[in-house]
Amino acid sequence: MENSAVYNETTEPQVKAPRRPLGCTARRLRGWRLPLKALQAILSLVAVVCEEIVEVCIKCEGLYFFEFTSFSAFLLSLLILGVYCTQVYETLGEDKVQKVNFWAVLAIGVFFLLASIVLAATISGTAVEKSASVFGFLASGAFLAEFIVEYFHNRKQNVSGRPENPANTQSATENQPLNKQS
Repeated sequence: MENSAVYNETTEPQVKAPRRPLGCTARRLRGWRLPLKALQAILSLVAVVCEEIVEVCIKCEGLYFFEFTSFSAFLLSLLILGVYCTQVYETLGEDKVQKVNFWAVLAIGVFFLLASIVLAATISGTAVEKSASVFGFLASGAFLAEFIVEYFHNRKQNVSGRPENPANTQSATENQPLNKQS
């Protein structure tokens, strides 16, 4: 007796999901989100590069604070972009990723704006320092713009999703007992 006659395949082989290059997809960043996330990373990187080109500084504390902030913003923007584009998004869940992105973008934008103001106040006047400051302001504007758009988008969803009975009046049928005794 042959084994092949007894042991036939009873199930169809499982179809594997198509592999994406490096496991990356941009489907979660539709519309304005992908260009804005890319712009945040690019502006942060240009600010870091401009800051690194500075050869001589008179008041270096502002430059050091800007260096730390701009490099941190660049890394965090890449991290957030990576979370949106990989399987980590499903692992963490959409709500958590959206919430972390919302508050992280606000924090990055505020710190980047503060660092740009400090750098602009302490620069010695070289063109490279001025350009680093300008790119810092542009990057902080990109981060804060995303926060503002997301804030109004979330607010619009909350208003449109509000129940018809916000005062929770007792006359509403949903507040009546299920087994009403007469």
